[in-house]
Amino acid sequence: MRLPVSAQARLKRGNRILFSPQDECLLPLALRLEDADCRTITLWALSFAEEIARSLAPCGDEPFRAVFAARTWAAGEITMPSARREILACHALARECGNAADAALCHAVGQGCSVVHTVRHAMGLPVYELTALALRFGAEEGGTAIAARTEEYVARLNKFASRDRAGEIWAKFIV
Repeated sequence: MRLPVSAQARLKRGNRILFSPQDECLLPLALRLEDADCRTITLWALSFAEEIARSLAPCGDEPFRAVFAARTWAAGEITMPSARREILACHALARECGNAADAALCHAVGQGCSVVHTVRHAMGLPVYELTALALRFGAEEGGTAIAARTEEYVARLNKFASRDRAGEIWAKFIV
């Protein structure tokens, strides 16, 4: 299955980011995110950020440190400047990565961790992760991976939305 037409066009132009939050393939997620609360979106984003960080282990431990910092920040255990340092270090790792796909994944982790600051970062995670998938699989085969992952985004968001919240510890700024 081929990449979406918009991503193919961006790939041909040599864009570094191949997806946009307004792309049709991300519309179901964008609509679902509009209905979700901050805690649900934070859990969702950090679960994907952690998963992506595992795939980046050969690149360094910055992605793991960013996810840990974001989780502790969301729990109110550290302050925003401490977490921001780790998140920015993850973004900086993108410049040192050996390939564009890994660089995009570093940015995906950074965006996912930044959801603790504002849920407006939520769409940044799939934009960068789908870019990485498109770069890895190419225009001809990437569409299958993209379709599967976009379905997983919505399914996992629904899972976190229906989760029992008893016992969760949150910082006061996360409502």
